[in-house]
Amino acid sequence: MRDINSLNKVILIGRLGGKPEMLRLPQQDRWKASFTLATNERSFNPNTRESKDKTEWHKIIVWGKLAEFCEKYLTQGKQVLIEGKLRTREWQDKEGNKRKTTEVEATNIVFLGKREESSATTDTTDLDSPQYGRSAGPSAPAAGGDFPDEEAGGGSPAGGDDDIPF
Repeated sequence: MRDINSLNKVILIGRLGGKPEMLRLPQQDRWKASFTLATNERSFNPNTRESKDKTEWHKIIVWGKLAEFCEKYLTQGKQVLIEGKLRTREWQDKEGNKRKTTEVEATNIVFLGKREESSATTDTTDLDSPQYGRSAGPSAPAAGGDFPDEEAGGGSPAGGDDDIPF
């Protein structure tokens, strides 16, 4: 039973640390992709008038068709928005020590940044197909028309303006 007063949701915007590593699970006949995502925070000290940047690295895992999408289109440095949930797992290492890690299980991935960044390594006509849209995932909206600003050309795949409208 699910507690209606709880929520496990993560939204990250960052850049990929590298090409996803793929693992095929033959017993389940599905793929798993894993990669890291870097997010940055800037803090400003008004007394010294200095700012400091801090980078946080996140472990991301992706399953099934979305994992195959990641292998095909994600490259190091690409800026993406990732929606998912936290997953913690435990195992024993070779020495018998208990290990534990927390990862973000991605359920939706959206490309960000300028279109030129994605067209440099991918065929954008494939990205705009109904199969993938500009975002990928089981609940991903198809390209065009799902957001009010897209019909006016504000950041839509068909529009000329790649700026985010905020």
